[in-house]
Amino acid sequence: MELDINNWKNFWETWDIRGFIILSLSLQALLILFGPLRKSTARGFILILLWLAYLMADAVAIFVVGLIFKSQQRKEDDLSVHPCPCDNAYLLALWSPFLLVHLGGPDTITAFALEDNELWLRHLLQLLVQSGTTAYVFILTLSTNKFWLPTLLTFLAGLIKYSERTRSLYLASTRRFKKSFLTDPDAGPNYAKLMDEYSSKKSADLPTRVDLNEEPVRAIQIGNEGDKRDLSDIEVIKHAYMFCQTFKGLIADLIFSFRDRNLSRGFFLNRTAKDAFKIVEVELNFLYEILYTKVVVIQGLVGYCLRFISFCSVVVAFSLFASKEKKELHPIDIRITYALFIGGISLDITAFFMLILSDSTAVALTKSEYPSWIIRILAKLLFVKRQRWVVEDTSKPYPFRLKLVLPLLHGRWSECISQYNLIHYCLHTRSERMEKVIDALGLTDILDGLKYVNTKRFDTRLRDFIFEELRLKSVMAKDVRVARQIASARGEWVLGTEDCDALLPYVLDVNYDDSLIVWHIATELLYGTDRGNDGNKDLREFSKLLSDYMFYLLIMQPNLMPAAASISQKRFRDTCAEAKDFFLGKQKRKNKSSFCIPCVDKCFFCSRKSENEQKQSPFSQSAPGSGSCREIFCCFLKWGSNEKKGLDFEHTEACKSILAVNTELRPVEVKGDKSKSVLFDGSILAKELNKLEENQGKDKWEIMSKVWVELMSYAACHCRASTHAAQLCKGGQLITVVWLLMAHLGLGVQFELNEGNQKLNAR
Repeated sequence: MELDINNWKNFWETWDIRGFIILSLSLQALLILFGPLRKSTARGFILILLWLAYLMADAVAIFVVGLIFKSQQRKEDDLSVHPCPCDNAYLLALWSPFLLVHLGGPDTITAFALEDNELWLRHLLQLLVQSGTTAYVFILTLSTNKFWLPTLLTFLAGLIKYSERTRSLYLASTRRFKKSFLTDPDAGPNYAKLMDEYSSKKSADLPTRVDLNEEPVRAIQIGNEGDKRDLSDIEVIKHAYMFCQTFKGLIADLIFSFRDRNLSRGFFLNRTAKDAFKIVEVELNFLYEILYTKVVVIQGLVGYCLRFISFCSVVVAFSLFASKEKKELHPIDIRITYALFIGGISLDITAFFMLILSDSTAVALTKSEYPSWIIRILAKLLFVKRQRWVVEDTSKPYPFRLKLVLPLLHGRWSECISQYNLIHYCLHTRSERMEKVIDALGLTDILDGLKYVNTKRFDTRLRDFIFEELRLKSVMAKDVRVARQIASARGEWVLGTEDCDALLPYVLDVNYDDSLIVWHIATELLYGTDRGNDGNKDLREFSKLLSDYMFYLLIMQPNLMPAAASISQKRFRDTCAEAKDFFLGKQKRKNKSSFCIPCVDKCFFCSRKSENEQKQSPFSQSAPGSGSCREIFCCFLKWGSNEKKGLDFEHTEACKSILAVNTELRPVEVKGDKSKSVLFDGSILAKELNKLEENQGKDKWEIMSKVWVELMSYAACHCRASTHAAQLCKGGQLITVVWLLMAHLGLGVQFELNEGNQKLNAR
């Protein structure tokens, strides 16, 4: 056993530095290639993989620097006792600067989450410590190091790379980001002097008045407002960049002038839904690059020069190393060194091509209206006017071969909306014992997300519907007062314009989270029992998608909800408890142990039964042990059949049973207000919607779809801007796109400044 331990110890001491330095290089390659996927996918396994790589990259690099330092110290101590040449001391000194390069990280990811930017001071301290350690290792071997010049050049590249990352984190930190928008102090006109002059003229009985001379509105090239043609891809990029320069202050909770509102609103009112969403998506991509990448530091003359110096230093160091005699080095060590040089150069070249093919470079090459011949040549070489979006019908799922390729090449955000359904959760809940174990382990949210949350692709028809609703409201919001009223509406604006006064108590007399859960239940009950018609089929699907999406945000992403939704978890749990009790009681009354899928059209024996028996409700099935054919094959078919069909059937029966309950008296009048459940409040609302359609001829699905857009708009405007920014690195959210689109349409509370700088004149 002692021999085995010594063998493992020798193996570790031989390969620890070599193995971890290759791992560090591999992590850098992984991050630079797959880092951009964070903004275009919401797949959990990809985000977890990138998160692990991001954390391990720094940890491994720091660990290897420590190993090299310890190795050099041990060899220095051995030389003081037994002087002899050290075989790999100067080679380890050459490897050490590469770890500084790795600590600098790739250009595509400097911060994994928004909070990482606040740790820029820690990275600054780490830069000083690791640079000092690397310099110390280099100095120890300086007298005998024949690779001293390649080591010094690589050390310079490492300092530049790590400094870029530290400065990127600093510029994206909350305090510095807000400070970047501050202008020079402006005390305004001399009020005391003006009032003295005003008083003296008034006392002399001279005609006096005060005029406000506004500055002329600055001319901004936004195209012809009356031109409603589709924009080309490069025009979309240019407009998105222009608006980003103005509206990126939204992340810092800044306010804007009425002039900015009028210019943006006038432009977006004359755009199609497709172009408006494209512009907003690209604008959010620019914000992502500012907050999570090195774009701000790299772009500009200083950034380009430093990057050129860094790249040239590594190339020259590689050439010098290749030209030196290396007979005394082990072949494996030589290959590792070549891998570090070639890998570093390859990653720099990859980052360079990502930069020149990015939207920012396209904007830089097209800023001038009449570019020079050099700009024209570069624009053609870089395919600036290439197609940047895939023309595809998003109402259909991606083909399998495109599921991973399209987000990497053309994705601006995940283009998916998550779905979470209360009825489905209650019908497929875990046992109490299992729930307690999972909750004790702290895995409830993770496992709930895996079991109960699914995603649907963002439909272009839903996109057009949302934009049209926001555009119509923007047309009505000619002044800021009306815009604030619309932004603060939680459904009452739609119900008021649709003359649905009977439904107003369900949005005005309850909190936001109450209203959202009640409308979610009502939508689900009507969706499960009313198949609609061809005329309102799309509106029915829109209501279902937005209902499940907003319920997902309320339960799984409460940080994206307004502060008023603070007790949503309590209300959700109580509502689920009442739903479970109701379903359990219904089963007991019908002598049924569990929900089952009927075997109609699936079982040969059951297909011979009468039609009435085949259509029998599962709530009235025979009791277990009765020996019927249905009982024998039902559970088998439940596991072997399509799950979605089973869920549809269970939903239908559950929704019918809830709607069948007599709700003549409101639940609070019968149960009191100790329980916060709103299950049967949703049933009452569903019945009110049915009455509205029967008595007044109004389309309930049209009303519900519009109410859901308004509920989403309210949440988008009333959660913190930093929360929206935090979603950009997680695939993005539809509510974030809506938030920025509303700001461009002039719907919000961000516009409070008068136009221009005003001068006062008394005469």
